[in-house]
Amino acid sequence: MRTAVIVFPGTNCEHDVVYAMEALGGEAEIVWHRETSLDDFDGVILPGGFAHGDYLRTGAIARFSPVMSEVRRLAENGAPVLGICNGFQMLCEAGLLPGALIANRDLSFICRFVDLEVVDTDTVLTRLATQGDRVRIPLNSYEGNWVDPSASGRVALRYVDDPNGSQARAAAVANERGNVAGIMPHPERGIEDILGSSDGQVLLESFLQSLVDYPPVPA
Repeated sequence: MRTAVIVFPGTNCEHDVVYAMEALGGEAEIVWHRETSLDDFDGVILPGGFAHGDYLRTGAIARFSPVMSEVRRLAENGAPVLGICNGFQMLCEAGLLPGALIANRDLSFICRFVDLEVVDTDTVLTRLATQGDRVRIPLNSYEGNWVDPSASGRVALRYVDDPNGSQARAAAVANERGNVAGIMPHPERGIEDILGSSDGQVLLESFLQSLVDYPPVPA
């Protein structure tokens, strides 16, 4: 099962994601944002960073990259799609997840470990976790405050505390089908104890299992 890790100008977490996926037994490959075919891949991860310098709004320019049409096709076919931090923002901008990410409540950049509680285990990000479990992984963002006026988003993980004002304390949300998920903290930075936590393993292992159970339908 192969995962495309999409890189935009300004992405800076792609190698962390590839390392984490391979360390957990998966296969991941970096793909440039101008690629027009993802036929060779079974799932997609949009990693963190500052795509296009976060001009206009975070993810607002990246959503128009050629590869995003393929990301949408895979998502609609049931393939696992995960956005981490800046990737979460892109999925919201592209309409693949509800809501939007705005500036943190205190208008400050947050860079610390946060504790999350598993709320919904029927998503590509949480299917191997248990409802009520807590995970501790790093949060690194300025615009991580998720808002959803439609109240249609499925909260997969929520902050135990409230670091950024996110609606329903949401740290990760999913689409109705559960195959598209976005998370603001970084599970790929929490897969080994030497990094301060290995709690991110269960989240990325959930994604890997989803690659096996939910392959995309051939076009």
